[in-house]
Amino acid sequence: MFIKVIIVLFCVLTPLLITELARRVPLLAKIGTITVAYIVGCIVGLSGIFPSTDECKALLTNIASGAVPVAIPLMLFSSNVRSWRHLAPNFVKSLFMGLLACAVVAVMGFYLFGQSNPHKYAGISAMFVGLYTGGTANMATIKEVAGVDQATFLMAQIYQILVGAVYLVLIIVFGKYIARFFLPAFQPGIAANAESQPDVVSQEVKKDNSPRFSKKNAVALAIAFGLTIVILAAGYGVTLFFSKEAFMAVFMLTISLLAILSSLHDKVNSLPHTFSAGIYFILVFSLAVSAQVGGDMFKNLDLHYFLFVLFVTVGPLLVHILFNALLRVDADTTLVSSIALVTSPAFVPVMAGVLKNREVVGPGITVGLIGYAVGTYLGYGVYSLLLALC
Repeated sequence: MFIKVIIVLFCVLTPLLITELARRVPLLAKIGTITVAYIVGCIVGLSGIFPSTDECKALLTNIASGAVPVAIPLMLFSSNVRSWRHLAPNFVKSLFMGLLACAVVAVMGFYLFGQSNPHKYAGISAMFVGLYTGGTANMATIKEVAGVDQATFLMAQIYQILVGAVYLVLIIVFGKYIARFFLPAFQPGIAANAESQPDVVSQEVKKDNSPRFSKKNAVALAIAFGLTIVILAAGYGVTLFFSKEAFMAVFMLTISLLAILSSLHDKVNSLPHTFSAGIYFILVFSLAVSAQVGGDMFKNLDLHYFLFVLFVTVGPLLVHILFNALLRVDADTTLVSSIALVTSPAFVPVMAGVLKNREVVGPGITVGLIGYAVGTYLGYGVYSLLLALC
């Protein structure tokens, strides 16, 4: 019983510590709190602090499974859906080409690496579409929908952290040189329409890794959590009209849709720190998942699986550049859109700083938020397509 309490406290309190450290240490903020959470969780798991019993693993799994459905509505409430139509033409093109690139590379990866176990790799490919067009919440949602087992999912998390570092080095250090060689130069003012509009989401995401929940925000957050509970209850109610096998798919897709519709209401959309609250639950999820890592998992690393993850991580950037070259989309727009989709909107200001281009920040963040909204649906679509082709 005592160890269970320790596990719960670890998952609940550590995200607060991580966000506070990220606020004080710029390097941690650049790395990203989610990545830090995975690293911390892996260290704890490998240290053997938590017993590797089925009971402890079940508790961590339950915590992770419970955190994701709560995170999804909170992260979508602040989506400025009305502003999406105001995106500059190049960002609209780049958004769709980025989404298409992730889907195309996932399908290619399935045929290159997944023929030995097509049903398994159909789910894995779909998970990475959700991850690299949206985020961890989308990936976890598709994991449940596709019925991917916990061990496979955990290994995907480990590999994507390792390979994600390669992607970040590639795009941040070398990206602008590669993209600017193949793509036109950015034209100042092209994003002015999208940049100039009021966007509370942009401000929220810029500080999504450092939320401070003061007393004055308590009422707003209580409203957000109350609405989240209503959405979760409604999602569960909808599932009653479907078979048990379809429960998770219907539940996750329903709560995503209801959250997007809720964000259209000005009072919901303007609630402060909802995105940050969602990030908190993603950090809880990340810790609960990564803490299940054990030393025995690294004794027999699956090189085939690792190469697949490398392919679906780096591939979308290269294919995205190719697609945008055909449409004559500029280099800065391409790089910002790619990093917003593949990592998160929080990395947009980092990429904009590398490019020394302030104009791309607002539209880039919006692209990333659209990714959060559609990532689950695109991933599920890819999963359905691959199952039909199996």
